[in-house]
Amino acid sequence: MLAFAVGVIWLMFSNTASAQTRNKKTTVTFSGPVEIPGVGAQILPPGTYVFKLLDSQADRHIVQVLSKDESHIFATILAIPNYRLKSTDHTVMTFQERAVGDPKAIRAWFYPGDNWGQEFAYPRKRATELAKMVDTPVLYIPD
Repeated sequence: MLAFAVGVIWLMFSNTASAQTRNKKTTVTFSGPVEIPGVGAQILPPGTYVFKLLDSQADRHIVQVLSKDESHIFATILAIPNYRLKSTDHTVMTFQERAVGDPKAIRAWFYPGDNWGQEFAYPRKRATELAKMVDTPVLYIPD
């Protein structure tokens, strides 16, 4: 009976941990404004946000950006798989180069321990604007 009870408790906690790993839920705090892909220039003000993969059987590269309490969805973004040679034990977010004074534009998100991450593609019109600002190519999707 004791072994059964321990097994049930172990299963309860292991399911919670695997669900967290599956959706890659990550809480991040930005000290300044950050641009994310969306219609036009979508700027998140400084604050705390949740990034996680949408639970989709069709595509594992759909990222949702939510408020800290997950009550508001700021964006649902179709991302592109991005690979890095060395994983880290912490979340890594990379940003596009920007002109001085402009909000950082998020480029990619890597979950702790993963070599594969999510690279964000901006709508074509906005990607073209971003690329002209710093004379660097920016991934885009059709408008």
